[in-house]
Amino acid sequence: MIIDFHTHTLLSDGALSVAEHIRRAYVNGYKTLGITDHVDFSNIEEVFTAVLKHIENTKDSYPLNIIPGVEITHVPTNKIEKIVQKARDLKIPLVIVHGESPVEPVEEGTNRAAIESLVDILAHPGIMNEEDIILASKLGVSLEITAKRGHNLGNGLIAKLAKKHSAKLVLNSDCHRPEEFLSEKLRETVMVGMGMEREEIDKLEKNVVDLSNILIERVEKL
Repeated sequence: MIIDFHTHTLLSDGALSVAEHIRRAYVNGYKTLGITDHVDFSNIEEVFTAVLKHIENTKDSYPLNIIPGVEITHVPTNKIEKIVQKARDLKIPLVIVHGESPVEPVEEGTNRAAIESLVDILAHPGIMNEEDIILASKLGVSLEITAKRGHNLGNGLIAKLAKKHSAKLVLNSDCHRPEEFLSEKLRETVMVGMGMEREEIDKLEKNVVDLSNILIERVEKL
């Protein structure tokens, strides 16, 4: 059963409506699905409310844990703490920040600002510096290993330094289109292909399950 915290719908730049997105995740064998559309100060409330509204009206339809969340994207570094706090005030269960991917013009310092703001997950952080990984480990912020092409160019370095400094990892799809949903085979391929050893994979899987349980509890309190 697949756990994937980072996916997108038509509410931002994904291809599917929330309903179809959930249906396809279920058919693909998902156990827990995070819906984390791109947000900034202009749309954070509307995006979260839209997903939550759909969940509330269809919660008995599938045996699938749906986590409403957001991916804070291209917000200036000096405003990341402010928008993360806004997300917490809105009681958004899952808060992700769009990290310094090597294929997008993300402002330098975004990774550090996100970590310092205690986000749940720093997505596709790119070529992270060691100091930021040490801080993420200290503060318990999960770093994303991504299956997304382009964004995944930093995976190997992140895994290597996360192992060195005992930082928490998660594996997500960053799914925007139907063909990008994870499968068990793809998850294994991404991790093994990066050279992760079984002990590292087991630690990642434990963190994924632990984080999923925390997020499910948050959803239940909404």
